Amino acid sequence: MELEQLRQLNEIARCGTLQSAAERLHLSQSALSRSLRRLEDDLGQPLFDRTRNSMQINAAGRMALERARLILAEERRLRDDFAALAKQERTIRVASVAPAPTWRLSSLVLEQYPTTIVEPDVTSEDEVEARLINGTCDLAIVARELRLPTISSTVFMHEDLYANVPAGHVLHDRESLTFAELDGLTFLVYGGIGFWHDIHQRMLPFAQFVTQPDRTIFLQQVRTSNLLTFTTNAPENTSRHESRRAIPITDAEAHATFWLCMRTDAPERVRLLFGLAEADEGALL
Repeated sequence: MELEQLRQLNEIARCGTLQSAAERLHLSQSALSRSLRRLEDDLGQPLFDRTRNSMQINAAGRMALERARLILAEERRLRDDFAALAKQERTIRVASVAPAPTWRLSSLVLEQYPTTIVEPDVTSEDEVEARLINGTCDLAIVARELRLPTISSTVFMHEDLYANVPAGHVLHDRESLTFAELDGLTFLVYGGIGFWHDIHQRMLPFAQFVTQPDRTIFLQQVRTSNLLTFTTNAPENTSRHESRRAIPITDAEAHATFWLCMRTDAPERVRLLFGLAEADEGALL
């Protein structure tokens, strides 16, 4: 008895006729009939009552069908479980305070380990640190070094904030700007910027923010809107546009250093990626 024969039995019962089942299984009717006969021989009795023009499933067939469906369901669960396990072993969960470092890490991992999946989550600094400590993420990216005996940290990248100024705006020709000069203006901002959102709120208390949570729509609005936006010098950042000018913000708060962190008891696959980033530090900075 083979699993394929059980699938064929299930398909015959579902379709109602041998011909329809053969078509769905991409088999000839004679091949399917022979396979069914072999299954009946293995089980020791017929599963269908046959006449010249029809075949009807009998009591033995219904019992076989019930057991076959249980076996097939278990097989599907087994395959799903193994697929989930394989994905888990290939997935690196990254909690980060900002999106750009996850883009950079994903690019680095893709170059060196193309079958590895980076699963990023941009959230608050407290949440990132808590997830790293309790083991619900594999790697963490934070804006300060974590000095804990159970945590290893390495400088990962720097990122600088720019005002993204549309053509015709009164600030368009400036060589640099400060938060004080930007405070009180209206900005279009992407909702998933994490760490930078806190900087905006703290340094621009009188500014107005139009927040767009969908990055694709946000990038479209950058091209068509006359509102000020922000961008950074991260190579993976795509929020710049030829109709806008990126002007550096000189305040210390506009310059971030991000640290890549892992638990010292991290599995080997995580330590390999951490070591890769650590060894490639010069290229990342």
